[in-house]
Amino acid sequence: MDARVESQAPVKDAIIKVRDLVVGFGDKLILNHLNLNVYRGEILGFVGTSGGGKSVLTRTILGLVPKRSGTVEVFGENLDDLSEKERSALERRWGVLFQQGALFSSLTVRQNIQFPLRETLHLSQRLLDEIAYTKIEMVGLKCDVAEKLPSELSGGMIKRAALARSLALDPEILFLDEPTSGLDPIGAGDFDELIRTLQQTLGLTVFMVTHDLDSLHTVCDRIAALGDGKVIAEGTIETMMAATHPWLKQYFHGTRARAVQQSHG
Repeated sequence: MDARVESQAPVKDAIIKVRDLVVGFGDKLILNHLNLNVYRGEILGFVGTSGGGKSVLTRTILGLVPKRSGTVEVFGENLDDLSEKERSALERRWGVLFQQGALFSSLTVRQNIQFPLRETLHLSQRLLDEIAYTKIEMVGLKCDVAEKLPSELSGGMIKRAALARSLALDPEILFLDEPTSGLDPIGAGDFDELIRTLQQTLGLTVFMVTHDLDSLHTVCDRIAALGDGKVIAEGTIETMMAATHPWLKQYFHGTRARAVQQSHG
């Protein structure tokens, strides 16, 4: 027997690697030598205290917030080493859903979805329209939504329209910033189900900043918790439930947590 064949366990592919990341504003340190892996094909839920830096990490990975030190690798590429052209090519491989949707208020849903396509590709109007309608249908909206402005949509429809735009370029990674905030429990549950379906159908890797315990229980394969600028725990929901860190105990065993657990029991 070949001695090199020692284990058949699959090696996890870290599609995002964050190492020793330091981010701060003025004298305030937000992320303090943070380390994190996001593995290909998983839905990672990222939790932490309000204002603790969850969204800052997302925005730093995306290049919207400057870092003081540390490295961020995506698809095996150190983002600091990329030329502007290489960076643009890499950014086309991810999609982003910001907290409030961040749709352009003066553009229709169709035009919002087509915006990243117009910025990066040279396509005919007919093909642009076909793609937009396909994405609208993909996120569970009706075709007549296409010509509506964001002001004419409900909160849930805005989230879905913004999700459709984030999928316009067929990304491999999806960044979601508090995707169910502002939605009622039924709407949030439907959105979670949509995320899981899309992840499985399209083979997406999903990095989801959330405080929604239902989401953590129902759709996340793994959870990472942020505290004092670092990842203080990571693992399955069961791992989090067993954690002894005071904040994690309060978060996963508080009054609301017990209600969520009962509903999933």
